[in-house]
Amino acid sequence: MTTLSAPPTAPEADGRDHTALLASLREAIGAAHVVTDAQDMAARLVEDRGLRQGTALALLRPGSTEEVATCLRLCKAAKVPVTPQGGNTGLAGGGVPDGGIILTTDRLNRIRQVDPTNATITVEAGCILANIQAAADAVDALFPLSLASEGSCQIGGNLSTNAGGTAVLRYGNARDLVLGIEAVLPDGRVLNDLNGLRKNNTGFDLKNLFIGAEGTLGIITAAVLKLFPKPSARATALVACTGPDPALALYARMRGQTADTLSTFEYVERLGLEMVIDHTPGCSDPMSEAHPAYCLIELTGNGAQADLDTRLEGALEAAFEADQIVDAVIGASEAQKDALWALRENLSEAQKHEGASIKHDVSVPVSRVADFIKVATQACMDHMPGLRPCPFGHFGDGNLHFNLTRPVDMADADFLAEYGAFNRIVHDIVHEMGGSFSAEHGIGTFKRAELRRYKDPVALELMAQIKATLDPDDLMNPGKVL
Repeated sequence: MTTLSAPPTAPEADGRDHTALLASLREAIGAAHVVTDAQDMAARLVEDRGLRQGTALALLRPGSTEEVATCLRLCKAAKVPVTPQGGNTGLAGGGVPDGGIILTTDRLNRIRQVDPTNATITVEAGCILANIQAAADAVDALFPLSLASEGSCQIGGNLSTNAGGTAVLRYGNARDLVLGIEAVLPDGRVLNDLNGLRKNNTGFDLKNLFIGAEGTLGIITAAVLKLFPKPSARATALVACTGPDPALALYARMRGQTADTLSTFEYVERLGLEMVIDHTPGCSDPMSEAHPAYCLIELTGNGAQADLDTRLEGALEAAFEADQIVDAVIGASEAQKDALWALRENLSEAQKHEGASIKHDVSVPVSRVADFIKVATQACMDHMPGLRPCPFGHFGDGNLHFNLTRPVDMADADFLAEYGAFNRIVHDIVHEMGGSFSAEHGIGTFKRAELRRYKDPVALELMAQIKATLDPDDLMNPGKVL
């Protein structure tokens, strides 16, 4: 897996004459929203990190659910595949087309309804995540899904990949934040399940067929999302410890002493912190000495700030006495709290400056997180001396981004040639510990072989049967997931 060249100068054709299809699509949604120029489509053909490049006949920009349905009916009749695409921020290649049509939800960007009393917000699939957060904030509520790409990713893509983020510990994955959806099936029929009910026991929970399916079963066009009370206070700390074992002990302590106010428990090792400090303007080490590992901890709530501060300080004092931590910095102001968060939020971007990296998005039971970090780090370094492991992520929900940065003196291409070998090492360890090789990024094309290797055969068979029932012609995002 290597960095790819520039996009092609012309869209790929499948040898058939699609003049009639394109004319029908232009009539259905307007000629301005059927894009066929190669340069205008170029950015939509490349995966976010440049690891995979596709081809397409055209890019469609429908402006309503009805227009999406019409597009899918026309494409099905012409036997032309469709790749749904939101903000194109995915990390598994799921939004890269292999010919056919790209259908983007950019114009489906209305917030249809905000119901503070029912604690719901109904949004279209093309809504930018940050805009949904802002709409919730405007009614003094919280939509808790939060990702590094929230300024550009779209909620349809978030749901299609069952996105995670930094708030899963308290609020759950994207799947846990959805009450109802609207989706267009591959044949153009519209599933209208936009209910805002907490209790609705009327048969199969159909929305969960589409959440996490990466557009292979249809296109989510709208969703009813849960809102939560907006926290009025937060207490934030960056804590230093000697490694993953004391970090796990600290997590157990924080859960016990702070209960449901604990909303964040992120883990970063020293190499990752140094990358942020070295490559992110305005970021500096808040501690006077370097330490092997750090935990970013945040409590949120609606009580008095002093109560959260007291809880946090009390838990950390007990952790000091138990030798679980060696230093701590507590944010005294909102600016200081934001500065501590910046040390975590800028890590993925800062890592790019250190050369090629091989990334793993894995999860294990929380009780095994420390064991995984130690075992996987040693196994990878045994395979390649000089390797710079950089594990970080959502320690509190068992999800780690086990990223491997190339040795200082190694060429990027030579390092990336080891992608398969490192995948096998890391994912075999994850599997042995009862974990998942894909925690929050999805399968796409990058992890299809891993799915076949590790997924239960009966589960794979059921997935294939569902796909064949809803999409017998394999036109919806073909080649992805299965």
